Amino acid sequence: MVFGNLTEDPFSWHDLSYTFPHWLYDLGIYNVYNLFGWNGLYASTLVLASILGLSIYFTSSKFSKNPGLSLIFTLIAMYVMKPYLAVRAQLVTFILFVLTIYFIEKFLESKKLKYGLVLLVIPILIANLHLAVWPFYFVLFLPYFAEYLLSSNLFSFNTIIKMKILFYKFIGKNEKIDELNEKIEKNNIIREKSKKNPYKLEIKKIDNVKYLLLIFLIAIFTGLLTPTGASTPYTYLYKTFIGNSTSVINEHLPLTLVQSPEFCFTLIVCFAILIFTDIKIRLKDFLFFAGLLYLSFKTKRQISMFTLICYPIFIKLIANLFERQDKKFAEKLMKFFTNWFGATVTLGFIIILGLYLYKPQVNSKYINDTQYPVEASKWIKENLNLDEIRLFNEYNYGSYLLYEGIPVMIDSRCDLYTPEFNTKTGNPEDGTDIFMDVQNVVTLSKGYEKIFEKYDITHVILYKNAKLAVQLKRDSKYNKLYQDDYFIIFERR
Repeated sequence: MVFGNLTEDPFSWHDLSYTFPHWLYDLGIYNVYNLFGWNGLYASTLVLASILGLSIYFTSSKFSKNPGLSLIFTLIAMYVMKPYLAVRAQLVTFILFVLTIYFIEKFLESKKLKYGLVLLVIPILIANLHLAVWPFYFVLFLPYFAEYLLSSNLFSFNTIIKMKILFYKFIGKNEKIDELNEKIEKNNIIREKSKKNPYKLEIKKIDNVKYLLLIFLIAIFTGLLTPTGASTPYTYLYKTFIGNSTSVINEHLPLTLVQSPEFCFTLIVCFAILIFTDIKIRLKDFLFFAGLLYLSFKTKRQISMFTLICYPIFIKLIANLFERQDKKFAEKLMKFFTNWFGATVTLGFIIILGLYLYKPQVNSKYINDTQYPVEASKWIKENLNLDEIRLFNEYNYGSYLLYEGIPVMIDSRCDLYTPEFNTKTGNPEDGTDIFMDVQNVVTLSKGYEKIFEKYDITHVILYKNAKLAVQLKRDSKYNKLYQDDYFIIFERR
């Protein structure tokens, strides 16, 4: 597959401007499919999911110093991640984000150049594999910087007092200076006591964070290293959030806890440990936890990022809790996992869990013909001229029509069909809001005939039981051409 132009869409019949946000992933996954078909895509997902699991395990072990607990909770984390393990670019960037945390920790520990170089390669890969999430790479550095600043004297009460001393020296009121110096000494005593025995938040000053800042600043320029356009990684996410597609697409909607019992369980255990025990949490870990928790409630898609980044922290808290009860707990756990009985139990559990997850999929097809127009697509290609029709379709199955080589009204590349992205002038007002036009039609929020006229629609394909399908059956302007158990096709006269 050759990408001649990464700024135009060749698949829909709209002739739109478009930026391919994960062109490198698309190219790679196409070649996998071209060589091995659907089995290749399935196998590649298994391989990437395995790499993700190993990444979580090694990062958790780095945090908790407890390989046994890391293994157990990595399996739980992967179960929570099950809905997100799909043939999508996000599966690769999940791995890269976990590795970012791992290599940040390794760099802060050793200040070795090789870890710094890896931290510069990762954003280049993200900018070409899945540039929509490129800014999130930099968010992962912020808790480290925040902890470093708060661990220094830059933001302490003493800083304010020292500024007052300089002011009094400047105006000649030296009698106030001794009193302020006494306050500084008292604050230093309180500060030292707090460092030795903090209540809940531990703040550690790691000098290597200064060098991490240098990597952060250099990495900002890696967004230029992509053929999609120099400004694209810096603006793509912003354009997505100012558009209206995030208010409609399910994965962008706010989270309700009843929808995610695994997530709810994790929160309960974390809060229980922090509230009812004397276990302490690093400030940077708390910032990760609080920030990603907030994002998860804002949009359920971020549960994936919460799981990836916070589960190593979660495992660390549990390891500390067990360590308090039994100081040789980690040693005993490792002894269990490395003897023949423990290894057999662990392997058996993994096999049983794998079979439990795989069993429902044994007889399933790669393409579900109740959700995708398999037979209808065959009929379209055999009976209609693809060069002349302007087909209206719904959002969910547009991707399958593309797979069959049928030009579409819309598909799951939702950004393409919003005015922020398909404008040829750079001004969203000059773009076309195809996404909302389709939503308004399928929900009957607006008159469908007016929108069909706007786009000169010739044919319509719908789920057989869709509200619009019922409406079109009654409309004399529309002639039913095809119907199967799941889909129906109309011709607009």
